[in-house]
Amino acid sequence: MTHRLLIPAAAFALCASAAWAAPDAITLGMVLEPPNLDPTAGAAAAIDEVVYANVFEGLTRFGPDGAVLPALAQSWDVSEDGTTYTFHLVTGATFHDGSAFDAEDVKFSLDRARAEDSANAQKALFTGIEAVEVIDPATVRVTLAAPDGALPFKLAWGDAVILAPETAPEAATHPIGTGPFVFADWVQGDHVTLTANPAYWGVKPALATATFRFISDPTAAFAAMMAGDVDAFPNFPAPETLAQFQADPRFKVIVGSTEGETILAMNNRQPPLDNIKVREAIAHAINRQDVIDGAMFGYGTPIGTHFAPHNPDYQDLTALSAYDPEKSKALLAEAGVGDLTLRLALPPPTYARRGGEIIAAQLAQVGIKTEVRNLEWAQWLEQVFKGHDFDLTIVSHTEPADINIYARPDYYFGYGKPEFVALMDQLSAASDPAERSALNHQAEEMIAKDYVNAYLFQLAKTGVANARIEGLWENAPTQANDLSAVHWVD
Repeated sequence: MTHRLLIPAAAFALCASAAWAAPDAITLGMVLEPPNLDPTAGAAAAIDEVVYANVFEGLTRFGPDGAVLPALAQSWDVSEDGTTYTFHLVTGATFHDGSAFDAEDVKFSLDRARAEDSANAQKALFTGIEAVEVIDPATVRVTLAAPDGALPFKLAWGDAVILAPETAPEAATHPIGTGPFVFADWVQGDHVTLTANPAYWGVKPALATATFRFISDPTAAFAAMMAGDVDAFPNFPAPETLAQFQADPRFKVIVGSTEGETILAMNNRQPPLDNIKVREAIAHAINRQDVIDGAMFGYGTPIGTHFAPHNPDYQDLTALSAYDPEKSKALLAEAGVGDLTLRLALPPPTYARRGGEIIAAQLAQVGIKTEVRNLEWAQWLEQVFKGHDFDLTIVSHTEPADINIYARPDYYFGYGKPEFVALMDQLSAASDPAERSALNHQAEEMIAKDYVNAYLFQLAKTGVANARIEGLWENAPTQANDLSAVHWVD
């Protein structure tokens, strides 16, 4: 009898041990599917949300608090005049195909990013680079045209990750990097799967498998979390349901900040939006708080310029474009604009689709009609971002400290004012913190007073996760789902 009892007890002990062992797989929900998987050849935030710090690494990287940290460069030296950076690379790192990482890969990646025919969406990050030289396999020298104290920051962007020349052409569909996770498969319309890199040069991840599932519908996202089909949704698209998750001990709600300036972007290059009075009229027609409450259920911070409120250099300029529909009507009359109809292109995110309905109604109250067209993300990138075929659109710019996009005359909203370009040139060359702050303040004020776009709110990071998951980022200093420290706890 005793012997019979010991066998089931042992089996029970083994089963219990297995049941309580921390899982090594995770499924994350994402609203948008990336159009490709090469962050050096695409503008979509969803690309970095899958591959940044997971598959691909740069010389530097952003930490969860926004700090610029060493990555494939373990350290760097800067010349006294600030024009030469010497990067000392990690040794022993390999790409996922087994090939060695070295200085030649760095030179290839930076030269590719700054080339005349570069497809990099953030090519401006690299325009200050005059030359990239290989000193030895573990040392690279980058020479700049002018001092730039922000170079390590720029090289931390997903657009600056390091690829190997032999695999870069296939990176869009089969990314091969040096990161802690290896690309496994992509079932388009459904998911991307990554697996742990057994040969990773750094600290090995706790997870063996990570699957990113694409669920754009808020109702479906809620159902997937409740059913356990998804373990975490770092950017949850149904903020109206967060209270239900907060009341359920199976889950935790993670609310933080992002770099996402959410704007009603205007096509400054074509009439009537080339008229500052029309743009100002649109800005005064919008009640930001109604948009935040109606589209985001209160999650979001009003902004009056393209700068994050958590940045030390932020200025609250919302008063310049305060809600004032009567002023909007007067400005439209002064501009001689009547019976105005504008095309409003809306990409898939909740903030855009729900916010677009509210803004269309607000514009109607001042006499501006809108033709609303819902676009899929690939359509938005092709038609709006690349083709500049739009009047108005709503999008959240999630790149860090990216006010310099307003210096690009060929950028989708078409500003590029020479005085603003000059400000950005000064900012790039400045290293003194007080001088940089003053220049940032001038830049914030210039675009706010020119009503380049209507500034809505800073996107909050509202995430939901299984209560046993640790290591997900609370804030989003860049557009990433860094899984390197994610793990399950008992």
